[in-house]
Amino acid sequence: MAGFKGARKSTPYAATTAVEAVARKAMDRGLREVEVFIKGPGAGRDAALRGLKAVGLQISLIADVTPMPHNGPRAEKKRRI
Repeated sequence: MAGFKGARKSTPYAATTAVEAVARKAMDRGLREVEVFIKGPGAGRDAALRGLKAVGLQISLIADVTPMPHNGPRAEKKRRI
């Protein structure tokens, strides 16, 4: 969206610029308050929230919806040397 390629897409700066562009479009359409649902780890989590605040959107809710396994699949066998 903001023109980042390769490894630069996963930087906090890329997250900030992408979120600011989306937030400006949302504000142009009349949106003033948002609920933020964050999924997954990464450097862009906090940067995205800062970008939303910088544009001027009111954040009413911040929720972490990262999927966590309750037990998950069976682990691989231990390596024996």
